[in-house]
Amino acid sequence: MVTIRGATTTNNNQKDILLAAKELLEEIRGKNKLDKKGVISILFSATQDLDSVYPARAARELGYTKCGLMCFNEMKVIGSLNKCIRLMILYNGNLSQDEVKHVYLRDAVVLRPDLVK
Repeated sequence: MVTIRGATTTNNNQKDILLAAKELLEEIRGKNKLDKKGVISILFSATQDLDSVYPARAARELGYTKCGLMCFNEMKVIGSLNKCIRLMILYNGNLSQDEVKHVYLRDAVVLRPDLVK
């Protein structure tokens, strides 16, 4: 079992939030060759300036319907990145934690430059 992290930024409207969350999920799925059946849960957080729709809706629309999905407000920290969706996937499959490819898109690349290649 492994955890896979990711983040992206977007505008505060339903269309853009859902598109950004879908893009992030699809990029993670592709880079890690995930089977949706192995996804145990996906935890989403969003900064307080993203309040138009739950990002988990994007996961459901992509077919993640057999795993747990939850959304949380990201802790507010002075100087932190705005309009940001973060996620963590708990995955049961044939990946080791060393093989996991974490994904940071758009302005979120600044969060973990050590993981962005």
